[in-house]
Amino acid sequence: MNDARTTTPFGRALCAMVTPFTEAGALDVEGARRLAERLVAGGCEGLVLSGTTGESPTTTDAEKATLVRAVREAVGTRATVVAGVGTADTRHTVELALAAEKAGADGLLVVAPYYSRPPQDAVEAHFREIADATDLPLMLYDIPGRTGTRIEPETMIRLAGHPRIVAVKDCSYDLPGTQKVLARTELAYYAGCDEQVLALYAIGAAGYVSTVANVTPRHFRSLIDAFEAGDTAGAAHLQRQVLPLIEAMMSSGLPGTVTAKALLDRLDLPAGPPRPPLRPAGRETADGLLATYEHLLSAY
Repeated sequence: MNDARTTTPFGRALCAMVTPFTEAGALDVEGARRLAERLVAGGCEGLVLSGTTGESPTTTDAEKATLVRAVREAVGTRATVVAGVGTADTRHTVELALAAEKAGADGLLVVAPYYSRPPQDAVEAHFREIADATDLPLMLYDIPGRTGTRIEPETMIRLAGHPRIVAVKDCSYDLPGTQKVLARTELAYYAGCDEQVLALYAIGAAGYVSTVANVTPRHFRSLIDAFEAGDTAGAAHLQRQVLPLIEAMMSSGLPGTVTAKALLDRLDLPAGPPRPPLRPAGRETADGLLATYEHLLSAY
């Protein structure tokens, strides 16, 4: 097969964008536009909306469609817009997919159906039904730590035969399984865990979908640009350099949504509070995040 990186259906550098809310908890449409503009200016080639970081479980169907329209208007054709539409209900997911297509999305992020823990034949049927429902390409979202259901490598390989199933956001922490799918399909793999961006890119992934890029979009873009330019040592340095911030945001016992919003708020960027049951980070946590971020910037 060809180098997997020859297929980058949504670009290489993608951000799992937070969904900004007002202090009263309403969707902050103008804030979403401003944040999207900043991320694209910082090197993001695509924005993934209404995923885990985008608080998809607590936004309404109407808010999801409004967010797609607002970001599409803000970035135009400068970046791809991938809409998260995955739910535990196949019918509901199809409805969200159709609404995202109408709102102007370029693609769909579809997580494995969660909670009910369907067997692999049902998981496969779920994805095929969504892929058949619109003309948009799909990015499968494999994050068993949250869903309780793995998209097994053999299931990925079968699904790769569908013309609109083109990519995977990989949060499986299964490097052998990822390599198996890369070797046997043309699926474009995107690292969904920030600490694995360089590792997966080095073995042929198409790019990344990053939560930490909400605050450091240029850093991750520079990392893959360095690797593409043949500066593997520089790319490795950049990956190690950002690790303290990754750990502070993603391994602190709080969801990345909470830490990303806390840091964005400290930087006077659109974010607002997360929606319950998530709660805002405390002052000490936010102070620590800002200090780690400023230390990263001081290294430039």
